[in-house]
Amino acid sequence: MHAEHHSPSPKRAANLTLSTEVLDDAKALGINISKACDAHLRELVRKEKEARWKAEHIDFIQAYNQTVAEESLPLDAWRTF
Repeated sequence: MHAEHHSPSPKRAANLTLSTEVLDDAKALGINISKACDAHLRELVRKEKEARWKAEHIDFIQAYNQTVAEESLPLDAWRTF
């Protein structure tokens, strides 16, 4: 596992309502709640952006896939694998 070297994002306080049980368990286990929430939210945002990008570009993606199906990939004849 390698450490990423990037400047930290600015932080902003946010009010959250969390399940008492999971909050107590996380604290007891020494889990950094802010980091855990930030990491999970970051992944949810990444997946949502990807899904929205695909939805916005579905016509192009389908047309490209149809072209590849009909004509094969560009330079496919020179492929060595």
